[in-house]
Amino acid sequence: MTTHTTTSSIGLAGTRERLWAALEARDEAAAADAVFDAHDAGTTTEDLLLDVIGPVQARVGGEWAAGRIGVAQEHAVTAIQDRVIAALAHRPPRHRTAAGTAPRRETGTAPRRVTVACVDGEWHALPARLLAEVLRSRGFLVDYLGAHVPTPHLIAHLHQTGADAVALSASLPVRLPTAHAAVTAVQAIGLPVLVGGAAFGPDGRYALLLGADGWAPDARAAASLLADGLRRPEAPPQDPTRELPHLSDQEYTLVTRSRTRLTRHVVKELEHAVPAMAAYTDRQRERTAEDIAHIVDFLAASLYADDAELFTGFVTWTAGILRARGVPGDALVAALDVLSDTQHDFPRARNHLLAGRRALTRIPEPSAPGPHS
Repeated sequence: MTTHTTTSSIGLAGTRERLWAALEARDEAAAADAVFDAHDAGTTTEDLLLDVIGPVQARVGGEWAAGRIGVAQEHAVTAIQDRVIAALAHRPPRHRTAAGTAPRRETGTAPRRVTVACVDGEWHALPARLLAEVLRSRGFLVDYLGAHVPTPHLIAHLHQTGADAVALSASLPVRLPTAHAAVTAVQAIGLPVLVGGAAFGPDGRYALLLGADGWAPDARAAASLLADGLRRPEAPPQDPTRELPHLSDQEYTLVTRSRTRLTRHVVKELEHAVPAMAAYTDRQRERTAEDIAHIVDFLAASLYADDAELFTGFVTWTAGILRARGVPGDALVAALDVLSDTQHDFPRARNHLLAGRRALTRIPEPSAPGPHS
């Protein structure tokens, strides 16, 4: 954790615990008080956004993954966080920025205008919102477009507003194809693109793959890169498929188009491979179908990126989620086996599924069952 001169680690930890307790009770007033009291005591807006609200939101995700809170509670908590961010953004600054200096702005020049948006299909908007507010606190003019921005709408907005740069956010690797389309479209009108979010990998490897002009691991790094100025593309990029020659085998396209059929087939075959499914309720069967659909989606994303690690990371994470629900570990292995049988004409897909299966067999079984959702 980064510690600044105006904020102690103990103070940040205490504020996080106050905020967490308020969110557990879904007490919006108490959540706002926790953040505002720290702000009044001298904690910077940037520190509160990135060292308090951000980590607490990550904890919310961890609680959902462990099966200790449900989707509705997670949505309620996220909504409270979003309103607290909005209220914090309108409070007057009481001190210098987190970096210890005034927002960087060259004498006699206007602040740079940045458009911040989530790519098409991406609904996890809080990381982009945090970046937008950090940029505003550093003196940028920001157009924050929020979640799920279709690329044509993004381009129309950019034509109308005169942005200097674009920051795109994506949390799920299944959004990489739409992120690629957005990056290419923005660069085609002569604007540089900075990307960020878990979708691009912890080291930004997929940002490089998609040809983005920059990648940042967090909002502070993103703000610094934008302040220094991203390089504007010299010429419109080529067709994105030409930059990813592995897509010529059509495996990504065919798996994507077969998503519904593959999901139904795997669910049907699992009823024979996993005897416990005979006792499933309608809701459990529905959730099983949702899980299989996600597996197909991540297989497609791994084919798009040509990276089996993307798929293995997802299936091992999924194994933990299913374990928290009390689902037998062999059910996921069986699902990969069934899906692999359907991919006999697709060598890359089979290799990725095999890698996922190997990763699952290396996961030790828990000594005691996890909590059921």
